[in-house]
Amino acid sequence: MPRFATRNLLFVLTVSLLLSACSRQGLYDTAIGLERSMSGLEADTLVVGELTIAYLRNEQPVDGETIVMIHGFGANKDNWTRLAKHLTGDFNVYAIDLPGHGDSSKPLDIGYHFDEQTNRLATILDELGLDRFHMMGNSMGGAITALYAANFPGQIRSATLFDPAGIWAYESDLSDQVMAGDNPLIPTKEGDFERLVDFALEKKPFVPWPVYSVMEEKAIANREVNTVIFSDIRDSTMASAFSERITEIQAPVLIVWGQEDRITDPRNADIFVQQIPDARKVILEGVGHAPMIEVPEESARLFRQFLAESVKTR
Repeated sequence: MPRFATRNLLFVLTVSLLLSACSRQGLYDTAIGLERSMSGLEADTLVVGELTIAYLRNEQPVDGETIVMIHGFGANKDNWTRLAKHLTGDFNVYAIDLPGHGDSSKPLDIGYHFDEQTNRLATILDELGLDRFHMMGNSMGGAITALYAANFPGQIRSATLFDPAGIWAYESDLSDQVMAGDNPLIPTKEGDFERLVDFALEKKPFVPWPVYSVMEEKAIANREVNTVIFSDIRDSTMASAFSERITEIQAPVLIVWGQEDRITDPRNADIFVQQIPDARKVILEGVGHAPMIEVPEESARLFRQFLAESVKTR
């Protein structure tokens, strides 16, 4: 975040903290709302069957194409605000809270395998009236984006995968820790959220401590559903069908991977490129598992360049 914007954010948060009688929740709400507003986004919800789905969309629609953004495991729609800031002037952005995450419904019994989540996402996007769009996904959301592109080729203009899950030819530090019975992606006690952030991100953005504390409380409260989801997506990644399925992707695909990723090993990028007919990769030095958070401006530049080159070659 630029220094001027950071100072403004600090000023607003300080004033908000005083006005809210030192309420951590009030500060959190103010900080999240400010991030969304600075990115040209606003929150909305819709009901799909028995599920309430939360999402972000442009405050002001533009005469441009649409981008759908899909977060990773244990994350939410606000993981995309800093990238969206560089795109909402030209694109209509929709950042979805998948069921089980963020402000969407969190049932334990609907199934969270990649195929189940992909088909559920198709229903959500149909309810939103979206029928032709670019899609971006990070980690679990990257695997879902890849499957969506394979299953619904007529809807996808392009796909951008940030450090996607789905292929584990090369295991990561996460694999070793999970095998040892310790999952750093599922906070269960005080201090675990800071550990998660340190593990996932190499370039950590500025976030005031009270905001982190509320985020930690939310993550700990979600530990039961996160355990169910992690088990299901782990089953999904163990199946060879994923790597076979993505060979059917017709849209151009950009794969962006942080070299310092400790969750999904960047060497797996080569397998994605081999399996997807029209795919290219970019490896970012000094970046961890979430380039759209760590280097949002560079991520937006790569996406725009990718679109310009894809149009020329198709």
